[in-house]
Amino acid sequence: MRSKLLALLGSAALTVGIANAGGYQVNLQGQKQIGMGHVGTGLALDQSSIFFNPGALARLRQNGVQVGISALTSKIAYREPSPGISEARTDNPMGTPFQVYASYGAAESPWRFGIGVYTPYGSTVTWGNAWQGRFGLNELTLKTIFIQPTVSYQITDKIGIGAGLVISTGSVNLQRSIPLIDASGREGHIELDGKAKTALGFNVGILVQPIEKLSIGLTYRSEIDATVEGGDVTFITPGAAPVAAQFTANQFDATLPLPDNITLGIGIMPTDKLTIGIDVQRVGWGAYKSLRFDFNGRVGQAPPVETTVSDAPRNYKDAYIYRIGAQYKVSDMLTVRAGGYYDQTPVRTGYLTPETPDADSRSVSAGLTLAVSEKVDLDLSFSYINKKERTDLADKSGGVPGTFKSVAYIPGVGVNYKF
Repeated sequence: MRSKLLALLGSAALTVGIANAGGYQVNLQGQKQIGMGHVGTGLALDQSSIFFNPGALARLRQNGVQVGISALTSKIAYREPSPGISEARTDNPMGTPFQVYASYGAAESPWRFGIGVYTPYGSTVTWGNAWQGRFGLNELTLKTIFIQPTVSYQITDKIGIGAGLVISTGSVNLQRSIPLIDASGREGHIELDGKAKTALGFNVGILVQPIEKLSIGLTYRSEIDATVEGGDVTFITPGAAPVAAQFTANQFDATLPLPDNITLGIGIMPTDKLTIGIDVQRVGWGAYKSLRFDFNGRVGQAPPVETTVSDAPRNYKDAYIYRIGAQYKVSDMLTVRAGGYYDQTPVRTGYLTPETPDADSRSVSAGLTLAVSEKVDLDLSFSYINKKERTDLADKSGGVPGTFKSVAYIPGVGVNYKF
């Protein structure tokens, strides 16, 4: 039981602050980009270039502020291994990831300055306390906010560069049942609640337009160490006092590297009305070989053991995301978009866990922009994510053997004000 607890904590803490690849991935950093399969590295679409490619920000000659929000509804289904017949489904509340961007620069200046505030992950996975895997997970709530002040410079009319400081913070709350039962049938319970310390990273990019109808972008987002210190551990232990004496920890610490990302993007403009984007992103999940966790007391151990230190195996592999999207300007008032992406899972066989059941993902999306006035645009988007059904019977990381299937439905809306 101790090893399963530590491995599960590793999975949960790992996910804090992550929406890059792997886990239950969503890409929601810009409403226009969502509608185009989340492409944007090789394009200068709007102020969300602060996230997608800081080097593209200097190409925007209008100052602006934009606000967007998505309504994330996700469902996960589970089926236990044969010959079992147990099944379960999550009852997740709606998540509301958001993004806010603003940029400013003098009309004739090659400089642009901006700031972005966005939530790369924000949702809750709720399995309840009656499903087959309740000793692996009851509920997991993740909240993250990234803040990115950015500067961009147009070197020539064909080359722009930019860089941003990424300031990351977040929190995690995890709950699971413990296989201890009293005479009335009540099971034990553990809750882990922690806030990640503020961490720093950076985002750099370049956008080159060698010819009028082609642009090429390259970005790099650095690895960030997310650290939880003094997270709260709460136990409910049914039964006699000697049982409670095995669960004395009330705090935990964990430090986890959030992987780096490098993305190559191409923008193709065959006509004045049609724009096509293609992105390939590599996520450095191979950095996750094992994760270390420290508790300040016993976790399911008998005296005289007082401290638990564990390295939970992960053995992730680097993953790639392939995206393609397009937009077409129907009129001065209406622009329509469509796109999709394929996201490889970094999780190897034997390491699947129920908090973010992971498999290769397929996504399709659509969107549009309505020019309400010369200064105000309204963006609408919709994305559908379908993860492949995946069966994992090995248990190398505290997972729940069985078959998992995940889908998500994500409408979104954004408002852009230009000045």
